[in-house]
Amino acid sequence: MFRDLTVSLVIPAYNEEATIRQVVEEFRQEPHLDEIVVVDNNCKDRTAELAAAAGARVVAESRPGYGAALLCGMNAAKGDILVLTEADGSFRARDVEKLLVYLGDADMVMGTRTTRQMVQQGANMRFLLRWGNVFMAKFLQLCWLRPSEPRFTDVGCTFRALHRRTLERIRPRLAQTGPAFSPEMMCAVLQERLRVIEVPVTYGQRQGGESKHSDTFGRQARTAWKMFKTICKKRFLERSARVPQRETPMPGASR
Repeated sequence: MFRDLTVSLVIPAYNEEATIRQVVEEFRQEPHLDEIVVVDNNCKDRTAELAAAAGARVVAESRPGYGAALLCGMNAAKGDILVLTEADGSFRARDVEKLLVYLGDADMVMGTRTTRQMVQQGANMRFLLRWGNVFMAKFLQLCWLRPSEPRFTDVGCTFRALHRRTLERIRPRLAQTGPAFSPEMMCAVLQERLRVIEVPVTYGQRQGGESKHSDTFGRQARTAWKMFKTICKKRFLERSARVPQRETPMPGASR
């Protein structure tokens, strides 16, 4: 519970048996979380079993992909606030409170892994990947310079928090099932004229396995291309919500 609002944590998982128990147990110690939802995205190992044993509620999503799993988890979650994170142990539970505090001033709060002082030794944020995220984030930022003037340095960070009412607003705009889901969410919030801000979070070494989207240069390039196409589509081919107009009293109307 945070300021009388219930909080759900959503963790997408695909074959994460090496880390899922430790991740769930760490986040269960975070006092503001009311539930942890782990999405079994066609796991072929013991991920679901271990997550349930650690105290998470496990739901299944048959559509493959990071975006499909996240959307399934958010739909299944019961909280007024939704926090998203990874199953690989690269994020710290202590940063949940930071996201929640900033959510008081925004509709969605993004974590960023590109603040150098917050990237721990051994983290999967090498020079090319880090600056690739910064470049794509600045492109997204430039696309919405007017009217929103956002400030972004990372488009691929899963660790974020949003109100359930925000999800209800942007859900019809979410179509990506893979890693492009991350910037698509950012674009959707901006399309709806909602407020999104970014705060640095600690980013550590994966506790097991390799990234499914950024472990090789080829995968990084393919992911970047998908993100670029998604941002362009959202900005130039889809209509944004109208800016709310202030009602102007008619001449002679009583106040």
